[in-house]
Amino acid sequence: MQPVSDIVKHMIIINVLVFVLVYFIPLGQMLPDLKLWFPLMNEFKPYQLVTHMFMHASIGHIAFNMLGLFFLGPHVERYMGARKFLLLYLLSGLGALLAHLGVQYFDYSQGVRAFGPVLGASGAVYGVVIAFAVLFPNVRLQLLFPPIPVRAKYLAMAYIAYDLFSGLSGANTGVAHFAHLGGAIAGAILTYLWYKRR
Repeated sequence: MQPVSDIVKHMIIINVLVFVLVYFIPLGQMLPDLKLWFPLMNEFKPYQLVTHMFMHASIGHIAFNMLGLFFLGPHVERYMGARKFLLLYLLSGLGALLAHLGVQYFDYSQGVRAFGPVLGASGAVYGVVIAFAVLFPNVRLQLLFPPIPVRAKYLAMAYIAYDLFSGLSGANTGVAHFAHLGGAIAGAILTYLWYKRR
């Protein structure tokens, strides 16, 4: 396993600090709402377009995201360099945001008026995971559950298939599946344009 790289380390520190501040320190209760609300709702504030990417709903939520970033991010960062990796991370988060809001606006046009907030670094992390799969498609990754090795390209396809099925089926999983897909698409496009089109 490679040592953690600079941008990955800083992103993990920021996410963990925000999580601890919001959920475990009394002062955190005085912060404004950092989650992203649908822009036509009263709870929406422009800063949420950025802050929601550093919020997480539970220890399991942040652990899953940060473990993915910790194990795969350093390989991608060392391949791309710190500047491009940071751009990949942030633009993947933006891609997730645009996909999620696009679905919400479509639902709004169909008469839906109740929207919960979205939060988490999942879209940005998905972009990193997919970038890893594009750059190193045949690297075998050891899964925790089940404990079997699987090539990166197949793991990426499984993630995408799961989120696509869950999103289209309307399954009430409490997960923003189209945000995941938006992050994955952004990560794949950026990595292809930067490295695979040549």
